[in-house]
Amino acid sequence: MLAVLCAVLFLDGLDVSMVGVALPSIGAELGLSTAGLQWIVNGYVLGYGGLLLLGGRTADLFGRRRVFLIALAVFTVASLIGGLVDDGALLIATRFIKGLAAAFTAPTAMSILTTTFAEGPARNRALSIFTVFGASGYSSGLILGGMLTSLGWRWTFLVPVPLALAALAAGYALIPRDRPAADGGHDLIGATTLTAGMLLAVYAVVTAPERGLLDPVTIGIAVLAVVLLIGFVVAENRVRHPLVRLGIFRVGSIVRANVSMISLMGSYVSFQFMMTLYLQDVLHWEPLRMALALLPAGLLVAFSSPFMGRLIDRWGTAPLIVTAMVSLSAGYVWFLATAGNRPGYLLTILPAMLLLGGGFAFGFSSIMAQATDGIDDSEQGLASGLVQSSGQVGTALVLAVVTALVATATTAGGFAPFRPGVGLVTVVAVAGLVLNLVPLLLRRSQPRRA
Repeated sequence: MLAVLCAVLFLDGLDVSMVGVALPSIGAELGLSTAGLQWIVNGYVLGYGGLLLLGGRTADLFGRRRVFLIALAVFTVASLIGGLVDDGALLIATRFIKGLAAAFTAPTAMSILTTTFAEGPARNRALSIFTVFGASGYSSGLILGGMLTSLGWRWTFLVPVPLALAALAAGYALIPRDRPAADGGHDLIGATTLTAGMLLAVYAVVTAPERGLLDPVTIGIAVLAVVLLIGFVVAENRVRHPLVRLGIFRVGSIVRANVSMISLMGSYVSFQFMMTLYLQDVLHWEPLRMALALLPAGLLVAFSSPFMGRLIDRWGTAPLIVTAMVSLSAGYVWFLATAGNRPGYLLTILPAMLLLGGGFAFGFSSIMAQATDGIDDSEQGLASGLVQSSGQVGTALVLAVVTALVATATTAGGFAPFRPGVGLVTVVAVAGLVLNLVPLLLRRSQPRRA
């Protein structure tokens, strides 16, 4: 069963990275502008980030196995259609549907894992293995995307289809049946306001670089999203069986885990986005060469993550999250300090990617474990969806600001236009470090004072 869950996470990472490498070829064949290509990425982010929280809670309420298999089937069909269409709008629509499906498979897979493996060493080991496959999928996608794009971009959509079908058949056979929750599934107001509010919030974030942060449409969409989310909070406090129990936000460790995920994913993905643009558009590297340059981070995650479960058992999640944030911050600071006008690979890029890979390896499993520790089985989907929503919304937010900074930077050559964006992700990582370091130091000082 764990192999099935890992295979689906592997497919998610594979899909995201392969499509990213294939974007120039897609634009050339379908006649899409830069804005259109952006929506091939943002369409997925919109469906994924907008519905993650609802997807996790739906699994709790209606049965994890049922939701997982239906969402995986939708993902498979959308992949097949995406590889066959000849219209850019239809391709973007399939990307939104795949993101929507992933919003249900990702938190459901996490909740199946956390409810199957008991809290402690067994769950920590399972989470570390789970992380390996996510990192391996993303790293493999970079390489496969570069190879398949040379044959035709459609292969980047079609290759995952047989893998997804195999995972669907194995999931049907191996994932045990579970019972839906006895109550709590009738909060229609909460479901409506949460879904609409999250979709509008993510939409406002991903379109802000194109329209402008102060554009009236951007501000209007953002205000409407806030109003809907406030309405959701009000509704949850009044209904008998809320869709989301708001008391979960009173647990300090869970709040810190969610903010840490924003810092980790927001800075890491935004930095890789800038490196992709820099290596391909400025240095004119081929996609495969670029993928090999970024690969060390993914390899480090893949090879080190199996040991994270033992480290969590011995040291706990808090020290490992602090270690992750130190490594991330050091990687960005090193890059800024040594980049100059034209960063060299051995001196600047490779050390930075190794530090970032180490930060991701220490951070992801530890954050996921902390976000689900102490949560009742009936709310594991909610906790999983919440922390993954934080990662996606944080990624969209930081990436939107980074994109705006890069777009408005000076037209000087070399690395200069990307420097403000790297500065921002450095600040995001350092903020995550401070958030986790201060409570850790306070807790360790309390026994001495006593």
